[in-house]
Amino acid sequence: ARATIAARTTPPGARRRPRHRPSRARRAQRPASASARPREATAAMGVSPNAAPKKEKGQTLAMGFEGSANKVAVGIVRSDGVILSNPRKTYITPPGTGFLPRETAEHHRLVVLGIVRDALSEAGLEPDDLDCLCYTKGPGMGAPLVSVAVVVRMLSQIWRKPIVAVNHCVGHIEMGRVVCGAVDPVVLYVSGGNTQVIAYNERRYRIFGETIDIAVGNCLDRFAREIGLSNDPSPGYNIEQLAKKGMKYVEMPYTVKGMDVSLSGILTFAQTEAREKIAKGEVTPADLCFSLQETIFAMLVEITERTMAHCSSDDVLIVGGVGCNVRLQEMMEQMVKQRGGRLYGMDERYCIDNGAMIAYAGLLAFLEGQVTPMEDTTCTQRYRTDDVLVTWRKDK
Repeated sequence: ARATIAARTTPPGARRRPRHRPSRARRAQRPASASARPREATAAMGVSPNAAPKKEKGQTLAMGFEGSANKVAVGIVRSDGVILSNPRKTYITPPGTGFLPRETAEHHRLVVLGIVRDALSEAGLEPDDLDCLCYTKGPGMGAPLVSVAVVVRMLSQIWRKPIVAVNHCVGHIEMGRVVCGAVDPVVLYVSGGNTQVIAYNERRYRIFGETIDIAVGNCLDRFAREIGLSNDPSPGYNIEQLAKKGMKYVEMPYTVKGMDVSLSGILTFAQTEAREKIAKGEVTPADLCFSLQETIFAMLVEITERTMAHCSSDDVLIVGGVGCNVRLQEMMEQMVKQRGGRLYGMDERYCIDNGAMIAYAGLLAFLEGQVTPMEDTTCTQRYRTDDVLVTWRKDK
């Protein structure tokens, strides 16, 4: 029938348009919804193209992508703060080794689409139900960041969804606020790449104190490699468990400089003690893990308390991967209670890098009208917490 119509409407001698290439008019008539696009694009993500949408009227949904370090995660969050799904996978290396950018990025590329499928399946949603896609712009490791950003750009074009770039640190803060119900706490942000004491003022998360060399998580991870601890599930977690068996406190360098801390010296000292004294039986690995934790965490409690005094704040929120350390939470809670305040802490579900924190922070910005143009969906390894204009908070 098409051939007959074409024969009737094509003048003699004129070239016929190839049948596989629709006319410009027909292309313009295509609807913009994802359901109007090839069914293979939706089915390829593991979502049935015939499933009924489960998004309720008036809700805004965001999918967040996190891949700044050795964890790659995808989360879906609703505008009222409800987390619908939050799967993730971790790139784990052999004991005594760290994770390199190229190998970490390759891991993320191999597993990220499977995590997208899991997130949609767990939430019971279709791509059409999403309102925006959020990704970690930085800070973090360059290659892993880019590997995830490329996926977000691809899905944005397939699903025709806007993109929102998110600061990784702000994602941790907003996740802690919504999960714990904290309103305006002083924030201790401790992870493998960052150590900061933060408080909100005049539309920015201001950094009052930070490390002047290496981050807490990096310090703990490197010492774990020194004594041969496993990277599964994480070196910091294994140090925490081994520290519980420590019976002897080894005095270590305590370096607080004003509102900042220095951790490279205590790491060098702990490594030297391990190399020279463990074999002689003078100390055990457990003793050194215990002493390292106690000293570093005391330093963090001190600069956090100074920030509380400066800001006239009573509450503290701990975020970041190291923030799920129970001993750190215990020490901080003792100080906070003495000041008549409250400590807000989380477990590994939300302290450790996850997609939901990026989804929620991006969703807050999206509801304020912020969208990142495709040409600006880049990544940066250095992206300060106080670089972000926090338009969604109106309290200060």
